[in-house]
Amino acid sequence: LSALRYGKIPITERGQAMEYPGLEKIIGEAESIVFFGGAGVSTGSGIPDFRGGDGLYGTSYEGEPPEELLSRRCLAVQPEKFFGYYRTHMIYPDAAPNGAHRALAELERRGKLTAVVTQNIDGLHQAAGSVNVIELHGSVMRNYCVRCGRRYPLAYITESTGVPRCEACGALVRPDVVLYGECLDGEAWSRAEEAISAADVLIVGGTSLTVQPAASLVGLYEGDHLIIINKTPTPYDGYAETVIRDPIEDVLESVVERL
Repeated sequence: LSALRYGKIPITERGQAMEYPGLEKIIGEAESIVFFGGAGVSTGSGIPDFRGGDGLYGTSYEGEPPEELLSRRCLAVQPEKFFGYYRTHMIYPDAAPNGAHRALAELERRGKLTAVVTQNIDGLHQAAGSVNVIELHGSVMRNYCVRCGRRYPLAYITESTGVPRCEACGALVRPDVVLYGECLDGEAWSRAEEAISAADVLIVGGTSLTVQPAASLVGLYEGDHLIIINKTPTPYDGYAETVIRDPIEDVLESVVERL
């Protein structure tokens, strides 16, 4: 963020008219937009975020917190407990893309947006039509056998009970998501670094930018147009050209419709 100046920035608060001429101008003139998003992008689709009133961090299962229930250790030692919690709190098969997902897909179709870097695992960006989606934490849509590597769709998890087993070898089938205690995928990380470093506009949305190491990717941006769209403050607000507090699905949908 060396190219950006830390100082007073314009903040658009919720409740103001859903018109963003400055953001429209930036997007209209951009040639390489990258979007970096988190859980707040999907709350409009009915998927709870982590820290909200109905968020993941407010849940538990048999007295244990989500950080333990969704850990590599729990999957290995207590797979029944892992899948009991995972099916209830991490899978939303009926969720559909909202205005944010659709607007980003449209920007990609128009040749404006070059990549979506997401911390989400719900697959809604692809469902909306986005092609170049970099999933830092994997996806519930993909599952695989820990022994033979055979791949399984989401339905294999949702339509089974207990611990899902591989039809070929009988070993455990796990989701292709990054659990607590696991490292991020190196290839996805490298792609995200490259995309953000090359962007002329970086739009950050639906994320508090407190989850590491993912949040550190914002520091790789070298352009002049950092836009943050989030309902609550983030550690990077002072570096942004514009901060918008309105719901991200409303903001992006409005801007793309007016371009």
